[in-house]
Amino acid sequence: MSLIQLLILIGAAVVICTVGGFSRTTRLRLPLMLAFSVLAIFWLQPALPIRGLDFFLPTGMLILVLVSWGLTARPEERSIRLNLRPVVIIAGIVLALATTRLFSLKGIITPSRAPQLWVSLIVVVIFGVLFLLVSRFKHVSKTWLGVSTVGLILIFILLKFPMLTEAISSSLRGLTGQNTGAASSLDIRWLGFSYVAFRLIHTLRDRQSGRLPGVTLEEYFIYVLFFPAFTAGPIDRVERFITFLRAPSPFSVERIEQAGERLFVGIAKKFIVADLLAMMALNAYNAGQVQSAGWAWILLYAYAFQIFFDFSGYTDIAIGLAGIMGVQLPENFKRPYLQPNLTQFWNNWHMTLTQWFRAYFFNPLTRALRSAEKPVPMWVVLLITQMSTFVLIGLWHGISLNFIAWGTWHGLGLFLQNRYSDKVRPFSAWLAERPGLNKVSRVLSTLLTFHFVALGWVWFALPSIDLSLSTFSKLFGFGG
Repeated sequence: MSLIQLLILIGAAVVICTVGGFSRTTRLRLPLMLAFSVLAIFWLQPALPIRGLDFFLPTGMLILVLVSWGLTARPEERSIRLNLRPVVIIAGIVLALATTRLFSLKGIITPSRAPQLWVSLIVVVIFGVLFLLVSRFKHVSKTWLGVSTVGLILIFILLKFPMLTEAISSSLRGLTGQNTGAASSLDIRWLGFSYVAFRLIHTLRDRQSGRLPGVTLEEYFIYVLFFPAFTAGPIDRVERFITFLRAPSPFSVERIEQAGERLFVGIAKKFIVADLLAMMALNAYNAGQVQSAGWAWILLYAYAFQIFFDFSGYTDIAIGLAGIMGVQLPENFKRPYLQPNLTQFWNNWHMTLTQWFRAYFFNPLTRALRSAEKPVPMWVVLLITQMSTFVLIGLWHGISLNFIAWGTWHGLGLFLQNRYSDKVRPFSAWLAERPGLNKVSRVLSTLLTFHFVALGWVWFALPSIDLSLSTFSKLFGFGG
């Protein structure tokens, strides 16, 4: 997201805030939120070399959200009359985008030239037919909910596995009459799908367990595609999110000031601090060029702080944008590098991601292992669950050996820290009674935790195991 795009999104948030501030126009608040969110998924989608793909990927996302709502909505929420407004808004936007090809608006509203009007009409008809079909669902079995969850995971794998993505690119190039020899895994970049998939799986799983609250189609679309959090989170829960849709935080000067302050902090983090650090942060090029251990550590420290300021800056921007509209998004970062152990680090780094994996993978797997007919030792349960959880988090970032190594690094680190904490619990109790020594111990453990995390970024930042191992050897003075 560029600074200019951000300023436009701030303008959209201000429009929604202004409309919501007048009693006679508050009914326009949700339609405007929906319209801006739908427009954003087309507008922010990067241009792609495969003809028409940067239009059809956002369109496909709209269809995925519609079908997911159909699978999760209760029968009393499926009324066509109740949910017709969002369908009309979305169909109108898709058709309006198609007309931009008549006015040479390529690159302004859509990244490339929109498809011909008859193609968009077919898309709108398909969307309308699907709406009528899902509105008639009487009962959705848990099997279908499970199959849908697996389907989303398979799409994610297709997008994250370079060999599969390149094969898909080659096939699509063949269909559009383009050069298949130029196919690349970078040809298919579906902006926001990772975070959208988390929200969709959350609603599918909660529907299976009977915990999902009732939401209308309009509320569901806004929740999944909410433009402040669409590209980089945080990952909110639908039951929390809709409380602010239905009863936004009261309009006040204080609310706007707090939102503006959060936006300013986020912009400074992302566009000043993070972008400056990126000029010297560890990457594939300078990792191969650096020779001394001192410079290797400087590159690593720069990357550790660059990724923090970049990611937490985006979170601050999202929270600030949402705050302008009266929506409180959850916090995602809380001084993670100042935590005394790895558990506390992950309780304060990308908190909504770790909470999601804890709720939908770690806890269910732990319960399954502990309730097995043949008892599994607790230390084995911890090893399996922590390792598998963090390997999955690594794979979420990308399917490669380096991301597996990064996940293994943190999974094994958490397991060892847990075992160590159990062994030294009596000593920790003794230390807690001595404030001076306890303070020194906390400083040392914080430094140790930070350096463990920083060294783990080597796996994350670099593209290959060989280059990562070479960088480790340089960091510890063993040469290239």
